[in-house]
Amino acid sequence: MSFSTANITALVIAASFAAGLNIYATVLTLGILARTQWVALPPGLDSLGHTWVLVVCGILFAVEFFADKIPGFDVVWNGLHTVVRVPIAALVAYHASSQLSPQMQVMATMIGGLVALAAHSSKTGLRVLVTPSPEPVSNIALSAGEDVAAVGLTWLATRHPVVGAAIAGGLLVVALVAARVLWRALQRVWVGLRGRWQRSLG
Repeated sequence: MSFSTANITALVIAASFAAGLNIYATVLTLGILARTQWVALPPGLDSLGHTWVLVVCGILFAVEFFADKIPGFDVVWNGLHTVVRVPIAALVAYHASSQLSPQMQVMATMIGGLVALAAHSSKTGLRVLVTPSPEPVSNIALSAGEDVAAVGLTWLATRHPVVGAAIAGGLLVVALVAARVLWRALQRVWVGLRGRWQRSLG
């Protein structure tokens, strides 16, 4: 089956955003879809259905599921995964666009890496701002929402790639705006605390 350039590009955008949130959930979902053939995927993604890929991603997804919900440790975990999510998302984009011309494949790979980096950076930034909250509920809720979004967006990317890409774009804008608002709020708190500390010294 042949896939249009537009559909492949949309799939790359949506799946890469999902990978920026949770790379293991994204690859595992694509692998299960490739293995079961529930949906038609670009031929370059067939290798994701191999047993060893499913087993490794399943184990790592289970590890991330818990690690990503521990306040404080989740920030370290996400920071370390900068060197995991972005390159793997670019690799998935490269294979997903194997039917395109070499120039388009390189472009799709770059798009995949950049979208994943943007999603990952937004996620990590939000975690840095949310982690100082004294209760763990916000971290757990945020992480669980990201897990659901990664799986749902990956599935949507394979069934309705244009819709998935549009949602990914919208989520990215929301994440960036939220991060900016939270960052400004944190700056105001810091300025207030510094002012009190200076007054106490004076």
